[in-house]
Parts: sequence; structure tokens; C-alpha cells
Amino acid sequence: MALSTQEIMQVALELAGLTEVPPDSGVIVPGEKITKLAVGIDMETAELLLARELKCDGVLSHHPVAGSPKLELHQVMNSQIDRMVAAGVPINKAQKALQKRKEEVERGTHVTNYDRVTSAAKALNMPFLNIHWPADLVTERVVQKHLDEQLNGNPKATCKDVVDALLELPEYQKAATRPQIRVGSEQTYAGKVWVAMAGGTSGGPDVFKAYFEAGVGTLIVMHCPEDALKAVREQNIGNVIVAGHMASDSIGINRLCAALEARGLEIVRLAGVIY
Repeated sequence: MALSTQEIMQVALELAGLTEVPPDSGVIVPGEKITKLAVGIDMETAELLLARELKCDGVLSHHPVAGSPKLELHQVMNSQIDRMVAAGVPINKAQKALQKRKEEVERGTHVTNYDRVTSAAKALNMPFLNIHWPADLVTERVVQKHLDEQLNGNPKATCKDVVDALLELPEYQKAATRPQIRVGSEQTYAGKVWVAMAGGTSGGPDVFKAYFEAGVGTLIVMHCPEDALKAVREQNIGNVIVAGHMASDSIGINRLCAALEARGLEIVRLAGVIY
């Protein structure tokens, strides 16, 4: 069965339980009757050329590498407020904790070459889309549910127990990078374990602090900047486990690929997808 770029996007939205395309996702070059889709975490000009060589008739990049999704990445960070509130952070505090990092991200994307991959896809006449937050939402929910089930409310679960539970998921098992305890130790009690993997990019030191002050004991993240790790160590409140970037992204992307395959698409996984 052939799908259009818009239909592929709709599959992702339904999988994530969304009704609108978020700012960090979108169709860059529309296309119809796609039967063989190249999917990767980072799909840029080289991957577009590779996809053409592999006889793919569409390309999907998880990370927003082009056009409006790249420029508007900071806008989807507002969703982190809802995630913080769910963990017990007051909404006004959550908004303020996020603001500094959100502004940094906007300044960073503002000066990027947002047209480089867009123009390449257009020149190649290659249908191209970015699907970021929807897939990350799926990852966040899958990992949180898995950890809740495996730890089963154990009040004395340690960070090692959390890492062991993460390694039961295939993407973490197969990745060259293993989940790492970046703040804390194997013997440290985990406390309340909270997965924060969706919402554009890392919320930064103030967001981490807000989580810990709200009672979170251990944050599970895809990646974490050095300034946030340094701040958490100095605060000496909570633990941080970096689960791994490519592996975590792959959890949501693999489920999207499976949903597309169920609709008849042939999927070629590239550029960081662990399966």
C-alpha cells in the first residue's frame, strides 16, 4: 500500500495521541504514493542521496534538520511544562524553570542553515518529512510504563535496578552505548523515577532542579548537557541516568516504523536507528 507524506504524518500523530502537527515536525517536501521509505534519526543531504541509491521514494528524519521544524524546535519545549506539572512541579515554577533554556535553543536555531537539507530534498525531488515530538512522546511513555512495571513501587530500588530494567528493552540491549548513571551511583536509592524524554531537547539545570524539588528522585533522560550535570551534583538532591540518545530515539521510531509497515510500507532503517 502506498502512502503520502501527509498520511505518514497522520500515522505518527495517531500513534502519539496527537491531533495537530507539532512545531518541530512537518512535511518538508510533500509526496504521494510512497512505497519504500528511508527512516533515520538524522537524515541530511548524504542520506537523501543514499536513499535515492537504495530506490527509496521517500525519506523521514526523526530530528528536525530542515525548514520550519528546525527553526521552531524551541516552541515544542512548552510541552515540558505539562510533564513537570505531572511530576508535581507548580505550573508557574515549571514555566519559569524552562524559560532560560528555551530562549537559548531559539537563539541557537535562529542562526542555523535551515535551508540546506530542504533545498537538497527539493533538488532531488525527494519527498521528505521530519517527525520528532510524536516519536519522542511514544518513547517517553513506553520507558515510563516499563520502569513502573519492573520497579513495581519498590521503595528501596537503586539506580542499578533502574539501569538493569532499562536494559530489558531491546533498543538499550543492542546499542553500543549503555545507560549510564551520570549523577549518583549503583547503590544510590532511586526514589521516584521519572522519565523526561520528550519536549524538543533538554530543559537545562533549572528544569532538573524543579523536578528534584518536587520529589523526583531519579530522572531518566536521553542526554544531558554538562552544565545540568554539574548543577545537579552541586545541588546533591537527585540522580540522573542518561539512557542513551540513539537507543531512546529508536524506541519511538521503531514503533512508528512498525505502524507504517503494518500499512504496507517497506521501511529502510538508517542513520542511527537501532533495531
